[in-house]
Amino acid sequence: MSQNQPVELTPSAAMLAALAAFETHLSAGRGLSPNTIKAYVTDVSSFMAEVAAKHAEPSEITLDDLRDWLWRLSESGIAKSSMARKSASLKAFTAWALKSGLAATDPGLRLRSPKAARTLPKVVSRETMGGIFEHLQALATDDNPGGIQDLAMVELLYATGIRVSELAGLNLEDIDYGRNILRVTGKGDKQRMVPFGAPALAALSRWIQVGRPQFEAAVPVATDRSALLITSRGKRVGVRQVYALVASLLEGTPTGVAGPHALRHSAATHLLDGGADLRAVQELLGHASLGTTQIYTHVSIDRLRDGYRNAHPRA
Repeated sequence: MSQNQPVELTPSAAMLAALAAFETHLSAGRGLSPNTIKAYVTDVSSFMAEVAAKHAEPSEITLDDLRDWLWRLSESGIAKSSMARKSASLKAFTAWALKSGLAATDPGLRLRSPKAARTLPKVVSRETMGGIFEHLQALATDDNPGGIQDLAMVELLYATGIRVSELAGLNLEDIDYGRNILRVTGKGDKQRMVPFGAPALAALSRWIQVGRPQFEAAVPVATDRSALLITSRGKRVGVRQVYALVASLLEGTPTGVAGPHALRHSAATHLLDGGADLRAVQELLGHASLGTTQIYTHVSIDRLRDGYRNAHPRA
C-alpha cells in the first residue's frame, strides 16, 4: 500500500449512528430512488472509514477532509460522473449534519462539485434494431416461452424508452391494452403513463397468452402472480437478466456491447429524428429536467451534420 494511501478503519459509534440517521433522512419522502440512497450511504461510509483515525464526531469534519478524499479518488482514475456523485453525497451529508445539530458548520458549502463529463449516448441504428427484431422473432416460437418473453422485453424497451429497472418493476395491472399505455413507476416512485405501438402490443399479448402460462405451469407455487415479466422459476425478472439479454444482442453489431440504456437512448433519438416534440420526449422518458433530454438533440444534430457533409456537394 502506498504511503499516501490512508488506512481505512471502522468509523466511531457516533459516526455510524450519524450515518444510520442520514440514511433514514434520505429515505423519508425525499423522492430519491433506492439505488441513489444506497450510493449516497456507501459514499459517506467510505469517507468516514478514511477519516476514522482523525475524527470521531461529524462536527470534526473539515473542508480539507472532504477535498483530500475527493482528490485521492480523482488520482485513482475514477470517472468524473462518479466523482460528481460522491461530491454530492458528501455535500448532502454535511448539510444534513448541520441541520440536525450534529455540526456547527457545513464544510460542504465551500466544496466545489466536479462536473460530470457529458458524453453522447450510444444509439442503435434503425437497421440494426430491425435485424435484432428479426432474430428475436425467429426464436419466439410457441414452444420457447423464454424467446417469447425476450421479444416482448426488447419491444417494450425500444418502444417506450423506459429504464431497465422500470421494465423489471412492471406488474400485470400496469398494462392498459385498450389504449396501448404502460403505467410506469420511475425514480422517486413517480408514476407516468407511457404509450407503446402495435409491434410491442403484439409481442406483449403473445407473452401473456402463450409464454407466461408455460412458466406458471412449471412452478405454480413459486410464481410471482403480480409481475409482468417472470423467470422460468416463477420469480420476477431482474435487471441483470435484461442487461445480459441486450448486451448479447448488441455484441457484434456496429453499436458494440451496450446495455438496455442504449435502447432508451435510441428510442429518444429516433423520436426526435422523426419530429417528436422535445417536451413530449421528456415526459416519455421521465426526465425531471429538460436539460437531460436535450442531450439527444445533440445526437440528432451530429447526425444531421454528418449527413450534410457526406451528401452536400459544397459541404
